[in-house]
Amino acid sequence: MIAKHSILARISELKVVAVIRGNTAEDAIELSKAAAGGGIKAIELTYTTPNIDQVFRELAGTKTLFGAGSVLDPETARYAILSGAQFIVSPSLNPDTATVCNRYGIPYLPGCTTIKEMIQVLETGCDVIKLFPSSQFSPSFIRSINGTLSNVKVMPTGGVNLDNITEWLKAGEVAVGISSDLNRAYQVGGYNSVELCSEYHNKANKAAGGVA
Repeated sequence: MIAKHSILARISELKVVAVIRGNTAEDAIELSKAAAGGGIKAIELTYTTPNIDQVFRELAGTKTLFGAGSVLDPETARYAILSGAQFIVSPSLNPDTATVCNRYGIPYLPGCTTIKEMIQVLETGCDVIKLFPSSQFSPSFIRSINGTLSNVKVMPTGGVNLDNITEWLKAGEVAVGISSDLNRAYQVGGYNSVELCSEYHNKANKAAGGVA
């Protein structure tokens, strides 16, 4: 098993995490493969996708870093970890989920919107918080957070797109989660459009100084 700090370092290096929400497991598999084909090397598979375990099985053994998203409870977190998830993401903090992830040495990234929530997350031993939904904030909020909590590391998700990804990346966060751009691309043009969209995000990442 890869050590927790190594997984977080890899996410921080890659900077862009594709958040995959498929209407079916087949859609999620195609979305994931297209995102990887476009150069995105970190993917969050959400538990809002039906039969998500099928997606994990299909993508097992690839070089892409895979995590589980929309995880609401410790039971789901443990199942995801046993299915191969290398990091766990939630829309909000669940302390019992944090305990399970710490037990297995897996990074847990719970969603937060307030300083109080961020402090609670830090107290559970989490290293990175998900700013969610980031559409409610501007990239300058990262500086405001770090002015109060200098040790907080942030991954904005839910509102990051091609229009603002460079600004978010330059704000000093650990990584960004992208979802809506990829899903819209898939609806419009399928695999090829997602692959092209992923390439654009990677170019923006490179322009901001990240690994593409």
